[in-house]
Amino acid sequence: MTTQPLNLTQQEKFLAAIGYLGILCIIPLVLERKSVFAQHHGKQGLILLLVWLALWVGNIVPLLGSIIWFLGSLGLLMLIILGMVNAFQGHLWEMPVLGVYAKRMKF
Repeated sequence: MTTQPLNLTQQEKFLAAIGYLGILCIIPLVLERKSVFAQHHGKQGLILLLVWLALWVGNIVPLLGSIIWFLGSLGLLMLIILGMVNAFQGHLWEMPVLGVYAKRMKF
């Protein structure tokens, strides 16, 4: 995690930021294969998508599933907003808790 913005192109920042918007996480993972920055944010977006899908499946449990889905979705929305803001600013930000899993991904 860096506190100073990296020297990046606007395209890298933009593609990294849209990587947090659901299935669009594929875009930085495919188009910016050589950019460590875009790959980092794309992987985190993919983790968020997978967690959201797990919450969605868990929503079939009548009451508890709905509560967990709602609270989990609010938490994921906050992570999406933080991720996009940090990507636009050029920060190599690591998500709390879920960022560890994104680091483990190998493509």
